[in-house]
Amino acid sequence: MKPRVGMLASPEILRAPVSERAGHFGRVVDAGCSHVFVADHVSFHVGIGMDGLVQAALIAGLEPRLQVVVGVYLLALRHPVPVARQIATLCESAPGRLVLGVGVGGEDRHEIEICGVDPRTRGRRTDECLTVLQGLLSGEPISHAGEFFEFDSARIVPAPDPAVPIVVGGRSDAAIRRAGRLGDGWLGVWCSPERFARAAAEVDEHASAAGRSVPEHHGLQVWLSVDANRDRARTRLARGMESIYRVPFERFEKYSPCGEPGEIADFLARYAPAGCRFFNLMPLAESVEAGIDAIAEIRERLHAGSEESP
Repeated sequence: MKPRVGMLASPEILRAPVSERAGHFGRVVDAGCSHVFVADHVSFHVGIGMDGLVQAALIAGLEPRLQVVVGVYLLALRHPVPVARQIATLCESAPGRLVLGVGVGGEDRHEIEICGVDPRTRGRRTDECLTVLQGLLSGEPISHAGEFFEFDSARIVPAPDPAVPIVVGGRSDAAIRRAGRLGDGWLGVWCSPERFARAAAEVDEHASAAGRSVPEHHGLQVWLSVDANRDRARTRLARGMESIYRVPFERFEKYSPCGEPGEIADFLARYAPAGCRFFNLMPLAESVEAGIDAIAEIRERLHAGSEESP
């Protein structure tokens, strides 16, 4: 099976004049991408942030040919009832075009604290929010009394049709269990093909144990840098990742390919047999246009390799 390929709707694209944004997303479509993805943060490390659902709505309105993946939404920082309304409203205008990724946001505890949430509870809050959210998105009235939320007879209509796939991000064992029990797939990051295969199998096992259908939406997010000069590509990627995550690039390097599109396609090709069904690619290049064009070539080479595989 050929994995679907999408790319990050980068800040450079989303902050461009509106007329230029539409052109960029049109170029993404022409590159053969099935989707774009957006991040979600309230105030990450140095104060940067973006609302994933707001950005998804913006993109859905600008380019009707693209699906939008939110990767990943910090659901534990929100109340699930208004989130359900946001999703339902977006899906009225763009039915079938939203995939919601959910994560616990473990890289910056301060971001969680300033939202009034105890970081120690973020896993349990995410589980409860997911359970409530899925009930609300069915369109049926629900009442709930849990550890963090309590309400009577909440209802959100119209329900999204088709239903919104929910993929759970995270590298921990708890995230793997959550993806199996509550998600439609797992969204990995910074892992080897071997680890991806084990995690996908574990997610499927947890889903089966819970009496659920085997998840179909396993994916991987990958930072990458494209340049004919590999040293220049590495320097660009290291600078970009360290400025955001504030940790040495060496911690990510073996999972973050640099170089020409062919090299990067070869790196990604190892994940498809491991069960990866879609890629969220974050390209750093000399320009937005160069990044999009590189993704087009990576996708073409990746799919050509899939056809050649037995």
